[in-house]
Amino acid sequence: MRRHYDEELENLHNLLVEMGNMCQEAIFMAARVLQDENAPKEAIDKKEKEIDKKEREIEQLCMHLILRQQPIASDLRRIGAALKMITDMERIGDQASDIADLARFISGKEKQGESQGHLWDMAQATVKMVTDSVTSFVNDDYDLALQVMKSDDRVDSLFEKIKCDIIDMIRNNQVEAESSLDLLMAAKYFERIGDHAVNIAEWVEYSITGGHENKED
Repeated sequence: MRRHYDEELENLHNLLVEMGNMCQEAIFMAARVLQDENAPKEAIDKKEKEIDKKEREIEQLCMHLILRQQPIASDLRRIGAALKMITDMERIGDQASDIADLARFISGKEKQGESQGHLWDMAQATVKMVTDSVTSFVNDDYDLALQVMKSDDRVDSLFEKIKCDIIDMIRNNQVEAESSLDLLMAAKYFERIGDHAVNIAEWVEYSITGGHENKED
């Protein structure tokens, strides 16, 4: 009986890794659409649906583990944390799709300067945060989860740089204000993806320690 239970927990880990990989792909797809207006938006829509489907699959497995296996307290925390994590991962997929939607309203002028580089840096940083947060859960790596929480400062810093860059371009009449706001919103979605990765890391912390010691009020 315990062997079967352990196998199901291992399956849960594998499914979470798969969902995390899907989120990484969606983030990079969104960044590419911002760089190249001819990049297919349909691919992100398909990836978003795959993420939604994976969320439902993991949710069903978690409910099965809770109702059928009656896990002990530590395992129950772990399964509960997984349920919270997939909600954040599903939202990451949604926001990657939102970024791609905004790309068609952003002209080449807004993509000039340092903003484009900062957006790509945000994409890379958030992908690493998502990867590390899921890895920390699978490996019970508390230190890695803490590192994810600290990494959010870099994403926030990049967002501020983009905001300042856009303000300067508007002030100098280099771009239209309305289109620039779409670029700023895209950057905001990347920032939110970073926040979701932090949420995942905080649930990893909860699954290991039983609390949120590093969560800010």
